Amino acid sequence: MYIKKEDVRKILIIKFRGAGDVILSTVMLESLAEAFPGAEIHFLTEPFCEPVLRFNPLIKEIKFFHKDKTGNAELIRMFRKEKYNLIIDTYSNPRTALCTFLSGARYRLGFPYRGRKYAYNLFGPEERTLHHQGTLHLKLLEGAGISTKESLPRVWLDDDHIKYGEDFISGSAEKGNTVALIPGGGWASKRCDPEKFAEFGDFLAGERGYKVVILWGPSDFAEAEKIKALMKNEAVLAPETDFLNMGGILKACKFVVSNDSGPMHLAAALGVPVLALFGPTDPAFHAPLGSTAIVLRLEDLECIVCNLLECNRNHECFKNIDITMFSASVDKLIKGI
Repeated sequence: MYIKKEDVRKILIIKFRGAGDVILSTVMLESLAEAFPGAEIHFLTEPFCEPVLRFNPLIKEIKFFHKDKTGNAELIRMFRKEKYNLIIDTYSNPRTALCTFLSGARYRLGFPYRGRKYAYNLFGPEERTLHHQGTLHLKLLEGAGISTKESLPRVWLDDDHIKYGEDFISGSAEKGNTVALIPGGGWASKRCDPEKFAEFGDFLAGERGYKVVILWGPSDFAEAEKIKALMKNEAVLAPETDFLNMGGILKACKFVVSNDSGPMHLAAALGVPVLALFGPTDPAFHAPLGSTAIVLRLEDLECIVCNLLECNRNHECFKNIDITMFSASVDKLIKGI
């Protein structure tokens, strides 16, 4: 089957779960807008991911899936009411496959997983692990014969969020000379140890003369406080913020040092240079996609990319990163800015 462009007037993208995953999926939007000029693009996601899509000019409407409240019948009714011509199910789990199948959409694009092929008449690649998670979304479009262009993930802020970040940095740190540390991560093994983050922060503040600000989410406050307490040099603990005000702070920073996390992808999508610390997860699939982004990890470590939620060794993937390695990575990042 091939898509007749004139048939496509309304498109739905389905993408659930992490904010970082949703950010990476935005690489599709430019290609879709060019392939189907004039078509409305709607986006179905979970409510906590809405901020990263809120100001995207290519998205006409954001729809919400409430994990514990939204039933299949409700989704199917919504799909049919909206009369989507093309549904792109990037999630392709049993529920989204069934709802896509019963949506009434003429074109249904998803991944050909076992037990779910019935739901789609257009397919992305069978093996998802061959591609970076951002690139995978473009491969999904290509599977449907949609021409793609190389795009980076994008998140837009409004003037209020930008001003919030600029005011915070000007008042608490130093405009043009502030580096953000982001110690959060989706699970324990992905988070570089506070002691090591403090060591990095002291190097940036003491040896390089940067002002250091530590950003945190709801589950990261204790670690952020510990990093500040461990540092010998002064650091600023950011206030509690929402995701877009955090983006405003990131936007006002010279660069960011971050674990593999949603805020890492947010920084890259805002065009902020990122030094990403990777241990159990594979940057081949999850590295930040930004114009200036580099990865620091111990390539030769026996257990690197273990994908374990809890480290069963000594967290060597982070603890064994020394200041010489970190300094070289900072220099490499700065040269690219």
